[in-house]
Amino acid sequence: MAEFETAMPEQRTDAGGGRIPVVPGFARRIAQGATSPKADGRALRARVPRSSHDSLVLAVERPDAVRAVEESSRGRVPELAPIRIGRMTASPFAFLRGAAGLMAHDLVGTPVTGVGAQICGDAHAANFGLYGDARGDLVIDLNDFDETAVGPWEWDVKRLATSLVLAGRQAGADEDVCRKAAFDTVGAYRRTMRLLAGLPVLDAWNAIADEKLVSHADARDLVGTLEQVSKKARNNTSARFAAKATEHGPDGGRRFVAAPPVLRRVPDGEAAAVAASLGDYLRTLPEDRLPLLARYSIQDVAFRVVGTGSVGTRSYVVLLLDHLGEPLILQVKEARASALTPYLPKAGFAVPKAGHEGRRVVLGQKRMQVVSDNLLGWTAVDGRPFQVRQFRNRKGSVDPAALAADQIDDYGRMTGALLARAHAHSVDPRLLAGYCGKNEELDEAVAAFAVTYADLTEEDHADLVAAVKDGRIAAEPGV
Repeated sequence: MAEFETAMPEQRTDAGGGRIPVVPGFARRIAQGATSPKADGRALRARVPRSSHDSLVLAVERPDAVRAVEESSRGRVPELAPIRIGRMTASPFAFLRGAAGLMAHDLVGTPVTGVGAQICGDAHAANFGLYGDARGDLVIDLNDFDETAVGPWEWDVKRLATSLVLAGRQAGADEDVCRKAAFDTVGAYRRTMRLLAGLPVLDAWNAIADEKLVSHADARDLVGTLEQVSKKARNNTSARFAAKATEHGPDGGRRFVAAPPVLRRVPDGEAAAVAASLGDYLRTLPEDRLPLLARYSIQDVAFRVVGTGSVGTRSYVVLLLDHLGEPLILQVKEARASALTPYLPKAGFAVPKAGHEGRRVVLGQKRMQVVSDNLLGWTAVDGRPFQVRQFRNRKGSVDPAALAADQIDDYGRMTGALLARAHAHSVDPRLLAGYCGKNEELDEAVAAFAVTYADLTEEDHADLVAAVKDGRIAAEPGV
């Protein structure tokens, strides 16, 4: 379809944030012997006791499940709504995955310390996974950032803990096991934050090397599962996807093969608009990536349905080939405003400044991950913001709802440790370590919250299932 432009742009978007921030009064605090961040964290307990995190007070105007789903579908591709609803009705855990906005609505009424971090915004247990770095090695980390924002660190922890309860229930684990998974998740988060607080800054920034993660989180029962997932991930590449999803076209090139409703071809004008948007995408990349992409040519564009919460957003796959015919596939995915945005001010946090939503997603991801996709960028198609990333770059994931009962708490500890590492990139770990402390008070409180919210999610899920059966809302299950 087109060759990538190799010319360097005159102006480049600052993708790194670049400067060390000047904090008002910082030098004065040092000179006056100000309290340490850890002491500041401990002081927060007087205002927000750790035991208070078990509370959940629902707003009178809380939307029911059907209204919440309908409201979150606004602006999405209408004909895909039944697929999204069908996926959400699969289980309470699936409902939680598609209801980040509803949970944010409910979290507004919970205690927060006021300490802000770059949060995932959708830190459920299925949003962690393996992916390949620039050298082809596998790393494991958070891997979904559609809702990322600066907000209360507690919201991520509570969403993760709740998801472990629901995943455990779906897997058939008994209630004690599910509650312990939530408890261990928070405990791993707390202990990891303490570990990071005691390390030199550079060591903490890159801490918990992946080969040591299992032993750090005491997740040895997961070793076999992670090895299986890693083996599959190494084969989950652009080349493998292209072999299954493309064919030789009449012009001698390759093109996508329609597999409705998940993968469909698009009109030439739509494909051309997506291909043209990659010129602007290049301007968001570091300059050293441009010669790499200049060696590929664009072959085809298709529309592909993705995820659970993301279903209905506009998402394209772009097929590129090098001089040997080897493929690289980019995903061009619509970036909507974060579902958390309406609720952040109510929790005492500023609404993000208006800007490119794809940029928000990409920078949020880079601020939380130790290693990010080296082709992350953003663009716009017909005035809509999109993020751009590699598709199938050795991605792999554990299905938490399919784990054995003795692995649920191991998985919780591993993801809790990863979440702490991600938060520590934007907030001083000493501050959170001071607040979280050495004992299990926070672990107990958040685990109690997680069980309560899991019960509520099951009720919401049942309401949505009933609405589908009654014909009040359309669903296409099993897609």
